[in-house]
Amino acid sequence: MSGNINSVIFDLGGVLIDWNPEYLYRKIFAGNDEKMKWFLENICTPDWNMEQDAGRSFDTACKLLIEQHPEYRMEIQVFFDRWEEMIKGEINGTVLILNELKRLNKVKLYALTNWSSETFPIAKRKYSCLKQFEGIVVSGEEKTRKPFNKIYEITLDRFNLKPENCLFIDDSIDNIRKAKEMNFNTIHFNNPSQLKAEIQNMGLL
Repeated sequence: MSGNINSVIFDLGGVLIDWNPEYLYRKIFAGNDEKMKWFLENICTPDWNMEQDAGRSFDTACKLLIEQHPEYRMEIQVFFDRWEEMIKGEINGTVLILNELKRLNKVKLYALTNWSSETFPIAKRKYSCLKQFEGIVVSGEEKTRKPFNKIYEITLDRFNLKPENCLFIDDSIDNIRKAKEMNFNTIHFNNPSQLKAEIQNMGLL
């Protein structure tokens, strides 16, 4: 299989960038994990945030949620206003793998990320690992997101790739399943050491 792989496509959040809203909301709720988890499961939910990944503006999203939950106005608004505090930094072990793939120059490197078009430029300025890619497809800019077919097709078309020649790496099993359906080679990311072992087994490192 590895002999056919000429491109590696990385997810970003959870694979190369340590993003988690709990990093911010643990501060907002003064360390009360029970309240924090309830809020993130019931107010600023993953489904709500996915709409921003698919192109909805944070202004629209926050206004909508504040109308429904005016008692949480401040807590909702900080999701955007203090978004940078949700990122701890780069995931160093994965960045080392990325850098080594770049150095070896056996494969082209791309990224396909579910990320708001409003916040991605902040990450791009701050994290040097994002400069290693030949190209990055950002869901918020495309107005669609993983795991819908369209964003995988956009990635293939934009960079003139064939799925059977690509290795797709993501921490979301839903995104991995869709990629497999579309004939990508895949690795479901759990941690950097597991990723390194699987890439080595493919002969890419």
